[in-house]
Amino acid sequence: MSTKSDVRILLLGDPGVGKTSLILTLVSEEFPDEVPAKAEEITIPADVTPERVPTHIVDYSSQEQDEETLQAEIVKSNVICLVYSVEDEDTIERITTFWLPYIRQCRGEEHSNPIILVGNKSDLLDFSTMETMMPILNDFAEVETCVECSARTLKNISEMFYYAQKAVLHPTAPVYNPEEKELTSLCKKALTRIFKICDLDNDHLLNDDEVHLFQRKCFNAPLHQQALDDVKSIVKRNITDGVKENALTLKGFLFLHTLFIQRGRHETTWTVMRAFGYDDRLQLTRDFLYPKIMVGSGSTTELSLQGIQFLKMVFNKYDEDSDGCLSPPELQNLFSTCPVMPWGQDVNNTVCTNPNGWITSQGYLAQWALTTLLDVPRTIEFLAYLGYQYLHDSQVSAIQVTRDKKIDLDKKHTSRNVFRCHVLGAKSVGKTSLLQGHLGRNLRYLATLEREHLSTFTINLVQVYGQEKYLMLHEVDVVVSEMLNPTEMNCDVACLLYDVTNPRSFEFCAKMYLKHFIDSRIPVLFVAGKTEYPAVRQDFEMTPAQFCQKFKLPPPEDFACLDKINKDVYIKLATMAAYPNLKRLVHMLLVRQNPLWLEENIRHVRDVVLQNDRLFMKIGVGLAMATVFGFIVYRITKALR
Repeated sequence: MSTKSDVRILLLGDPGVGKTSLILTLVSEEFPDEVPAKAEEITIPADVTPERVPTHIVDYSSQEQDEETLQAEIVKSNVICLVYSVEDEDTIERITTFWLPYIRQCRGEEHSNPIILVGNKSDLLDFSTMETMMPILNDFAEVETCVECSARTLKNISEMFYYAQKAVLHPTAPVYNPEEKELTSLCKKALTRIFKICDLDNDHLLNDDEVHLFQRKCFNAPLHQQALDDVKSIVKRNITDGVKENALTLKGFLFLHTLFIQRGRHETTWTVMRAFGYDDRLQLTRDFLYPKIMVGSGSTTELSLQGIQFLKMVFNKYDEDSDGCLSPPELQNLFSTCPVMPWGQDVNNTVCTNPNGWITSQGYLAQWALTTLLDVPRTIEFLAYLGYQYLHDSQVSAIQVTRDKKIDLDKKHTSRNVFRCHVLGAKSVGKTSLLQGHLGRNLRYLATLEREHLSTFTINLVQVYGQEKYLMLHEVDVVVSEMLNPTEMNCDVACLLYDVTNPRSFEFCAKMYLKHFIDSRIPVLFVAGKTEYPAVRQDFEMTPAQFCQKFKLPPPEDFACLDKINKDVYIKLATMAAYPNLKRLVHMLLVRQNPLWLEENIRHVRDVVLQNDRLFMKIGVGLAMATVFGFIVYRITKALR
């Protein structure tokens, strides 16, 4: 399908060459008895043109129009039919001495708008002038072709306008170099990318099943097996290594398109290009890369199940040794259909990797979850590069837009799968250690990392009541005197980290809470870092525990990662993000660890559960109580150790 909405054909040439006669003959299918100085603009409806595109045919007359009008028409046209009289040498000479240079002057020396040379009045000669035109075709790249016709005998009239339309919709210049008799470098690059996308099993061959799918996707029609066998036979006869193991190689695929163009079937190659989103300059169109997606205020973006399945398929396709990781060459190969590598070196410190630093399947999906949350247009763009539309609809189907967070809070339930946690704290309290601990990396491992490649983001899966959720940690660099901007406040849970060995570090967190979070609906967890070392008294009017108790917050959570990492902190952060309305319940469960309190207050806990969240009603009181009871027992057991 063409990217053009219509085609504008302009007829130029010296007076008397028959421009107007050609237009009138096309319309009436007979030579006119009387020819006006200029024909009115004619529009041919889409349903009567071979390419199903409306076509406007514009005449020019030096008798009725001035030079300013001529220049404007040249600029507006998509293709120019430059008409000469085959029996008038002066009109032939004027093609190169006046008209072609004049068109370049109007459109620019490097213009690529096609020009068709039209030799009218062929009925007056017994021989062809085509040989005379060949040097012009060679000297002027914009000249697409030459056709001889006769308005009087109707010879080649419809063909002339078809060639003009075809020159616009299926131009030669972007895809083929006639001097070198081969595809242009841009065309080869685009077709190579298309081949890789269609090679679903990554064996560097297009087998019959892959070719049949390619045929249906591009041409919306089946390819009979005999026709496919004939195509492979042609490739075998003309080129070595074009067919291997009875399947098309990239070399054979490129040869076929060269053959199509050399035989005048430009539309075949262009139909393929259009199906994969390319425009006339062989660039992917903006509409193809960035289909519109509506994301309301308070909503977030996540990968849909279809998007996850596609990305898994791509991972498995390029994980050639099936080890569940992408080595650097495999990762490079995976993104070979993209113009740039989307991930920098810091990605290895953002998601899970194997001991070699190679991204695991889990880390790969986590990175896409992070990108989709923070920059959904980039995810949509790279899904297009990876070929999502070849197997599915628009990339929008790969994205799930969550409902407004305010609605989640009002309904006391969220179906989100990716949560954003902002980590705040004074300098050197261990924010980087907390982020890297999320990936299972302790301080000893952290000491081996290059600091310039560390990331201010990490993301990993966390279990929340038996469900896997992504928790994204973001280190926010702020000072107490500054106000947090809306982006820095845009999170599902906040982690305020202080250093138990630094007596001034809790004051920073307390002030941040009082300044930014006390009146917000964002759950907050205070985390005591570096608990593997002896704690000192915090230089603040209250102890951290007293502060949390006063403001009905969960007590500070200890975090150590010298050797063993305390992963409870990540579970609690994710749980608080998933259930922000249960702050009072969470506070009771985390603060009260006395078995007598449990016995005395179990009825009250049940009432709080039922009053705070209808979610528990929906899944049954029995299940709710089992969950709460299990969590309380867990806290009691831990406290008694």
